[in-house]
This record gives sequence, structure tokens and C-alpha cells, in this order.
Amino acid sequence: MIEVAVREYAELGEGPTWDPALGRLIWVDILGSRVHTYDPASGRRTVLATEQHVGAAKPRANGGLVVNLRDGVGVYDAQGAFRWLHREPVPGRRGNDAAVAPDGALWAGTMGYDEAPGGGTLSRVAPDGTVRAVLGDVAVSNGTGWSPDGRRMYYIDSPTRRVDVFCVDPDTQDPVNRRPLAVVEDGAGFPDGLTVDADGCVWVALWDGGAVRRYTPSGALDRILPLPVRRPTACAFGGPDLTDLYVTTARTGLDRPHPLSGSVLVVPGAGRGLPQPAFAG
Repeated sequence: MIEVAVREYAELGEGPTWDPALGRLIWVDILGSRVHTYDPASGRRTVLATEQHVGAAKPRANGGLVVNLRDGVGVYDAQGAFRWLHREPVPGRRGNDAAVAPDGALWAGTMGYDEAPGGGTLSRVAPDGTVRAVLGDVAVSNGTGWSPDGRRMYYIDSPTRRVDVFCVDPDTQDPVNRRPLAVVEDGAGFPDGLTVDADGCVWVALWDGGAVRRYTPSGALDRILPLPVRRPTACAFGGPDLTDLYVTTARTGLDRPHPLSGSVLVVPGAGRGLPQPAFAG
């Protein structure tokens, strides 16, 4: 049963993340330059306006948020004060999806506003702000996640229509041996954000596909959740037992968006998620 968690008119809702320390969902409206939070127990919501388009927001271990902005990565402390962690403005480029690795580093993606091949990157941002580019030939950097044992990393560059998988080098934590895990067929939409569940399966939101799919660790498609909206963007497990699947959605580019486009949807009891680490910086 699909329910509405947050009724909203976000232009480009993205990046749902469960914050276990505060029992809330964090998500962003990229083009609205807003970071939203939602506490399902109380219904309380907050909205933080950012000065730039914001691709992702994740909790920090010491409180506050790390954000992937147009011109780089910044942090808000627990009192709301902002500072840049790494600023690298590139004309025509913005931050997009991001994820926190098991070691507490942020993996931050970028993309060109024109979505041109090679206009985006994927970089590892260490807690001290040191940045290392990992992938440099990207169009639209999107979903990133790790297997329960941390030995695999999953990644999506949306126009490729692939969900790729890497091995994680145990000494350096670098992703190596990239290969396709699954390919989304023509007409089924484009893979966007992803999350990995406790069984090691990969859940993928399909932009223009109106659904979330689950793939097994071997790449087999074993579940499809049809949604009422055309453009789901990302998904994450939340709630006190991490069994509720939250899905962000978008209205941008649609002439006649569904009334729920831009809202956050939830599928209670959809599966069992993994606790997500906080950014260690």
C-alpha cells in the first residue's frame, strides 16, 4: 500500500535519508534550494533554504548536515552555521546525488545542467575536506550505495540506463572492477537514486518509469513497485525499524504532473533497510 508521507510540490525532490539520531527523514528539493526534514512520529517538518541548488543533504556525526551544493560541499553545524568544506565552482555544473560510505566519507556526484556526457564527476570527500576525483567521465551522477558487508559499491550514471557494481579494495577502499549489474530496458525509464537493503538487494527509482525496482545481488529483477507518479527520483528505508520505504518525486519538466508529483511517498513494511552512517566530518 502506497501512502503519502509528505504532501509537497517540490520541483525536484531527491535524496531521502533516514537520520536515526533524530528519528527523521531528510530530503531535498534540488531546484527549490531547500533541505526538508520530516518526523513521522510527530508529523513535524522543517525547511532550510540554501543559497544554491542543493543535490543532497546527509546527517553529520557531530550534528548538523553536510550538503552537496552547486559550487561544492559545505556543512551546517548543529546550530545552523554554514561553512564550505570544499568549494570548486565550475560554470554550468552543480552537485547532484551523494552518499556516505561505511568509513564516514561522502561520495559526492556532480552533473552539467545540460546533462552532457563527461560534464559530471564522482568524488570522495574525506572528513577533513580532502577531495579525490574517482570518476571523471560522467553525465548525470546519481545513486551510490554499498553492500551490507561493504565489499561492493553500486553506482548509477542515469543516461547509461545501467546499475553498475564495483568491488571495493579492502586496503584503499577504492572501487575497482566496474561492471553492469542490471540494465533498464528502453521504455521503462532511467535509473536514478538507489538504496541497498539488509539482504543486499538494490532498490532503484525509475525516472520517467513510474516505479521502484529491486534487483538481487546477482542482478535479477525480483520486485517492481508501481507508483502513481511518473518521476520518482530516489528511495530510502526509514522508520524506527528501517522497514518503511520512502520515495522522493519530481514535477519538473511535466506539462501535467500528477497531483502527488513532488511529494514524498512511503510504502510501509516494504523490506528491511540498512543503518546509514553519518558523515564523519
